[in-house]
Amino acid sequence: MNPVEHYLIDQTEPYQSIMLYVRSLIFRVLPEVEEKINYNIPFYHHHKKPICYLNILKGTNYVDVAFVQGVFLQEEFPQLKNDNNRKQVRSLQVKSLEELDELMFIELLNKAAILLDDGKKAWNSFGKNEHI
Repeated sequence: MNPVEHYLIDQTEPYQSIMLYVRSLIFRVLPEVEEKINYNIPFYHHHKKPICYLNILKGTNYVDVAFVQGVFLQEEFPQLKNDNNRKQVRSLQVKSLEELDELMFIELLNKAAILLDDGKKAWNSFGKNEHI
């Protein structure tokens, strides 16, 4: 087993089932995706760029399926939440397998991959001598 599989197997239910199912959808939609453990949680990389990650935030009862460039997707996908005042990350909060809209999630993954391929970023980088 790889480190991500170990992480997923170590989760309690219903989180384990949700994460395994979401993982299977990610690989079905984006077969070239690479999974890695970053910051002690599973991250999924599309063409070497992080596209999303899975997390269970302390004090919550859901799996946080977080999209790294979610700020650009939230208008088209109002299901994406920003409960933690994150600058660019937006997430689906999945409490059960039954509440995950598979078709919407597949479309969301495809749009997130296109965003990464287009190189769009949530903020501009500033040079050393530039000020905001």
